[in-house]
Amino acid sequence: MAIDRKQQIIDSASNSFSLYGYKATTIDQVAKMANVGKGTIYTFFKNKEELFDEIVNRLIKEMKRVADESVDPSQSFYENVHRALYKLLEFRKEHQLTIKLSQEARDLGTPAVIEVMTKMETAIINYIKDKVILAVQKREIKECDPEMTAFIMMKLYIAFIFDWEKKHKPLEKEEISELFEFYIFKGLSI
Repeated sequence: MAIDRKQQIIDSASNSFSLYGYKATTIDQVAKMANVGKGTIYTFFKNKEELFDEIVNRLIKEMKRVADESVDPSQSFYENVHRALYKLLEFRKEHQLTIKLSQEARDLGTPAVIEVMTKMETAIINYIKDKVILAVQKREIKECDPEMTAFIMMKLYIAFIFDWEKKHKPLEKEEISELFEFYIFKGLSI
């Protein structure tokens, strides 16, 4: 029964954070949405920050699962990193909580939200970094700084998926794949 209540609280808090953002969500709101008393929430979580952290950690685990499911061991590093990045950023773009948190970080600069967005970005970079290290070991790609390479790959994808479409027609998945291959794997040299 306690597990069900805890999950009910987490689901309600996630819904509240998705609708109202971190700053505007209160424990009172979460209690009403979960149909529990505030005291019940405090039996599971010390405060709103701890509840938020639990939700974000679950979100990061879900993002990792989505990326892992997109990887095909029979495919090349390039193909797998493309698929994983695309799925991760597609997940972030379509998941209501990440959309709301991105808006709040940008518009209000809420420190707790900025910290969470950084945590999510770090999780993505670390995921890619592990794949880069493995690709170097397998001699699929040249020796490189894995963290820097992961950072550049992620930022390039963000630019293709989010930034480009602010002033241009959104790129198709195939176009993104071709551009990513061109700039990362082939380069501009003749």
